[in-house]
Amino acid sequence: MSGAASMGGTSRLLGDTLAKAKAENRAALIAYLPAGFPTVDGGIEAVKAALDGGADVVEVGLPHSDPVLDGPVIQTADDIALRGGVKIADVMRTVREAFEATGKPVLVMTYWNPIDRYGVERFTAELAEAGGAGCILPDLPVQESALWREHADKHGLATVFVVAPSSRDERLATITSAGSGFVYAASLMGVTGTRASVGEQASDLVRRTRATTDLPVCVGLGVSNAEQAAEVASFADGVIVGSAFVKRLLDADDQAAGVAAVRELAGELARGVQRAHRGS
Repeated sequence: MSGAASMGGTSRLLGDTLAKAKAENRAALIAYLPAGFPTVDGGIEAVKAALDGGADVVEVGLPHSDPVLDGPVIQTADDIALRGGVKIADVMRTVREAFEATGKPVLVMTYWNPIDRYGVERFTAELAEAGGAGCILPDLPVQESALWREHADKHGLATVFVVAPSSRDERLATITSAGSGFVYAASLMGVTGTRASVGEQASDLVRRTRATTDLPVCVGLGVSNAEQAAEVASFADGVIVGSAFVKRLLDADDQAAGVAAVRELAGELARGVQRAHRGS
């Protein structure tokens, strides 16, 4: 693996984790949860529960006031976190405590504006110091990413870009050549959220993306249960689940019940991923 993913210890851990899953002939399970939701402490416990329950990797969301890629479930959680006063320092604390507690790779998923305002050098230095493995940047165009990638490389952080079914093959090659860690394949056009089916576009996108890179290709947007996780695991290197975890927290009667529900869902999804391996 080239670029940032070959440098830092935690980004190497990300690569090793995905490679281990591949060696076991299965997809990795990647969970997403926003920092600061339902509270900062509660969010940390939820992230740790997802990892303890069976997730291989976790994405910690940096709540944003205009989350254009996110559907209503994650928008609701972001709003609760922002009204609770969550700050970037809380995101870094979430990363640090989850990594120290589990030893598993922890990334941040964020829109570009908060990083731009915070300062790229400051953000990358603090993320690396917290033990973060890298960043997923859904709205940062590759052609405008040189400054980010310079500092990510300096601190050994993976840079994960998002590809979509609308991406043409030439565009896919441009995106994957600039990224590291893995490629985030959005399974369909639209925003995040649980769906009745993942769609056939996802397998075609994975096939086309793999033709341009040796990086693992992980699929997100729409996976909400063990059956869908098994479906995606049959053709992708990783299965990314976000809204389903957040909904468990939203629907819970209290924080403890929400954390328990997250742990339970992680176990169900992990078994779904394993079932795909056994079925093959």
